[in-house]
Amino acid sequence: MSSYYIYQDRRRCIGCHACEVHCKTANDVPVGPRNCRIIQVGPRAVAGIPRLSFVFMPCFHCEKPRCTSDCPTGAMQRRSRDGIVFVEPSLCVGCKSCITACPRGVPQWNAATGRVVKCDYCRDRVDRGLEPACVTKCTAHALEWISSEEASRRKREKHAPDLATEPRSSRCR
Repeated sequence: MSSYYIYQDRRRCIGCHACEVHCKTANDVPVGPRNCRIIQVGPRAVAGIPRLSFVFMPCFHCEKPRCTSDCPTGAMQRRSRDGIVFVEPSLCVGCKSCITACPRGVPQWNAATGRVVKCDYCRDRVDRGLEPACVTKCTAHALEWISSEEASRRKREKHAPDLATEPRSSRCR
């Protein structure tokens, strides 16, 4: 896992795709490939009312990324200092091995350049102490740039049962 994490508050996301648009602008990515995606879930009935939700899907900057190990030229790399996985364009020959290797479909083919592109957390911005473009331009303020430790803490808290509010019958199984 990277030292960083883009946390999404799904209750705030309105599915406007501003994150995708600003990512494309900041990284000069043409129409077609997407470094991050908003996935629509639903509509589904919640208390009898149709509801939509949206899931933000960037690269997860894996601890042991298959995209880097399957890249024959070393174009797909992982920085040791912070775990950011990125493409070194000068080394990419367009073989698409990384696209096939990634179980989440993160690397995308850029037909305009004949090379692969992917989310690198806007590493040029991160190196200057700034947040990724998707985070800074999220119109609903649903994205937050946090440390991986903070992300782990939030996930633990979210999945930990609240014994004070959880029905007794579900605690006693």
